[in-house]
Amino acid sequence: MSIYDVVVIGSGPAGLTAALYASRANLNVIVLEGLQPGGQLTITTEVENFPGFEHGVQGPEMMDIFRRQAQKFGAKTVYEIATKVDFSERPFSITTDSGNEYKSKSVIIATGASARLLEIPSEKVYWGAGISACATCDGFFYRGKKVFVVGGGDTALEEANYLTHFATSVTVVHRRQEFRASKIMVDRAKANPKINFLLDSVIDEFLGEENNNIKSLTGVNVKNVQTGEITYHAVDGVFIAIGHTPNTKLFDGAINTDESGYILTEGKSTYTNIPGVFACGDVQDSTYRQAVSAAGSGCSAAIDAERWISANPIE
Repeated sequence: MSIYDVVVIGSGPAGLTAALYASRANLNVIVLEGLQPGGQLTITTEVENFPGFEHGVQGPEMMDIFRRQAQKFGAKTVYEIATKVDFSERPFSITTDSGNEYKSKSVIIATGASARLLEIPSEKVYWGAGISACATCDGFFYRGKKVFVVGGGDTALEEANYLTHFATSVTVVHRRQEFRASKIMVDRAKANPKINFLLDSVIDEFLGEENNNIKSLTGVNVKNVQTGEITYHAVDGVFIAIGHTPNTKLFDGAINTDESGYILTEGKSTYTNIPGVFACGDVQDSTYRQAVSAAGSGCSAAIDAERWISANPIE
């Protein structure tokens, strides 16, 4: 069995950037693409805020460019899901759903995070066609339009305030009367004349239309949890802001995480508590969660791994 210099687990902007930098440093690299090859951007339509794409680019297309660029410098990519890791000794061992076992001098974890969703069937129908989980990513598309934000924490109210820079009106839909958000965030949202509230309420169904095979959200049914009454609201976009879940279950007991499950890294580096194991992208970033910041941390992880391998050779 050959021993790789680097095994990258995950294939979003962080993972593929790490693969690019590591392979370009003449390291032997393999990428285990995972359950969602290309990461969250593969369910995103237009990406306009990634440097270098002046006219925007489709999310899946951009990730395919990332993949081909990494492959150009020798990175191997396989559509396999890591199911077991053994970081107890070097070379490290990673087993996949295909039954393959990969040995590696170092590992870069780039498994990302998943937005928590409402789990309504129609949510999948209009995801990326009016439904988003990132105001910073997609708010610009709703200039002059009406949007809803679902959630009651700081993230939801931060996104609501941010969206008022573009939308004509923003309605916060929250299942309770009281907010989990800090008082300062609640006061700020209530003081914003563009922000309205639908409390004791949940989204019951997403509604839309389809023209020339292109789906678009046109409205939602909202249910009052106290009375059961359902009302229709015309709306151009809905932002789900009920949190993210880092994809770290695979590493339970092996890698140190914070109370929310995000991998802890040392200072400004990508080092984890296991020497030779590095983490980058949304799996360790609960703050920014942007493709460009994920790519930047992927670069850092590759540089950290290359330097660590050089300083810690094994036979």
